[in-house]
Amino acid sequence: NYCSALMNNIAFAKTVEDMMGVTLPDRGIFIRVILSELSRVIDHLVCLAAGLLDMGAQTNYWYLFNPRNDAYDFLSKLTGARLTNSYMRIGGMTHDLYEGWKTDLDDVLKKVDTGIAQTLKMIEHNRIYQDRIQNVSPVSAEQAIAYGFTGPNLRASGVAYDLRFDKPYYYYDQFDFDLVVGSHGDTHDRMMVRFEEMLQSMRIIRQAADTIPDGEVNIADHRIVMPPKAAVYNSIEGMMNQFKLVYEGVKVPKGEYYGAFEAANGELGFYIVSDGSGTPYKVKVRAPSFVHMAAYPKIIENYQVADAIMTLGSLNIIAGEMDR
Repeated sequence: NYCSALMNNIAFAKTVEDMMGVTLPDRGIFIRVILSELSRVIDHLVCLAAGLLDMGAQTNYWYLFNPRNDAYDFLSKLTGARLTNSYMRIGGMTHDLYEGWKTDLDDVLKKVDTGIAQTLKMIEHNRIYQDRIQNVSPVSAEQAIAYGFTGPNLRASGVAYDLRFDKPYYYYDQFDFDLVVGSHGDTHDRMMVRFEEMLQSMRIIRQAADTIPDGEVNIADHRIVMPPKAAVYNSIEGMMNQFKLVYEGVKVPKGEYYGAFEAANGELGFYIVSDGSGTPYKVKVRAPSFVHMAAYPKIIENYQVADAIMTLGSLNIIAGEMDR
């Protein structure tokens, strides 16, 4: 999912780390939580802005898309790239947060808050908007489970399932936030669940940013983490360490493992088979949009062509998640 690319980084790295039985320092975990939830906010902003634009609501589009650009500016300053970031590494990340990051992050969150408030003010009681999305392409809880839905599309159908709650990782069980669940599973609920999820994600971000501990962001293991450049340039051991990691990779114990992560669109899973070398024998990606798109032809039956456009937008189908 290129709209929330850091989640792909984090989910894959976490799966490999779980295979190896290593745990990140707390500071590294908190950074991953902050960036995961910011990526979720960005993803939902794109989904909702594009959906509203499909309805002709261009003003609302800019209310949501402008703060999305501010969030990408923050990621660019931190990682060096706006869209497809490669900030994570097995065992941590390339570098720590920059000085002044919290001020920049607070500014982004304030702009997102404002954009959400402005948009909801214009659409919550808008008769045209409500008529276009209420009772359109509903998916019952039973149908959603049968289709294999996960994430906001599943929760919009009334199923209270979220890996951050049901199989918590990265201290999610210690953060104060609510599980957002819909009741009708229609286009309206799929969109409104995402609006509320952005507010909950920002609650998590603010808690994590306020309580982030000091310390290292990478584990202290030369078999996994690249040595500092100073060590590479000034010692034979550091140079050899980097050489082996670059050419041989991080050697993962032989075996197979499935790691699941609550990404913006739902469960992002990686099934990895290791032969003990630094290159995986097999990697199978379980991407949520691939599953959701399979159900799309069925749930738009007996509705108008115009409804099909809004339904597709509410499912937030990302083409990158369907590539096979």
